[in-house]
Amino acid sequence: MDLDRFIKYYFLRLIRIKGEPYELALGMALGVFSAMLPILPFHIALAVALALVFRVSKITAAIGVWVSNPFTWYLLYFYNYKIGTFVLGLSGDERSFFSIMGSIKESGETLETILRIAHASWTIIAAFVIGGLIMGVVAAVPSYFILLKIFNLLRDWRQRKRERKSRQKWNQ
Repeated sequence: MDLDRFIKYYFLRLIRIKGEPYELALGMALGVFSAMLPILPFHIALAVALALVFRVSKITAAIGVWVSNPFTWYLLYFYNYKIGTFVLGLSGDERSFFSIMGSIKESGETLETILRIAHASWTIIAAFVIGGLIMGVVAAVPSYFILLKIFNLLRDWRQRKRERKSRQKWNQ
């Protein structure tokens, strides 16, 4: 399957997702929030669990998690740590930090990264978590409103399309 066809297929599947716009947008925003947290292999699990709690779309929550992917992990974790150390007023253990960042940048191995974070000091873990929570809120809130607008536009477009089809059917 070529790339254009692949993208078109998944775009069409995305715009055909059923549900109320606020459910779809909140699900996606919860996925974006989860993606910002330093819980590398558990992003989707957290997003779907939050979607269950808030009774919103689990599918869009899982899709929203893909903001965090192998291409963005390094930047997300870097800013998680920097924001976390700033908020906590820590000077930071740069050696452990660069060891963790090196494992993300070089190999991208999930297990290796988890082990390095787990072996880091509590201050580093706290900096990652606090930074992730802040980045999660900062990214999720605007994404909710932007996606709400998009899903409302999609709903209206589908409704107009159905009405046109109905009118054409009756005019024949």
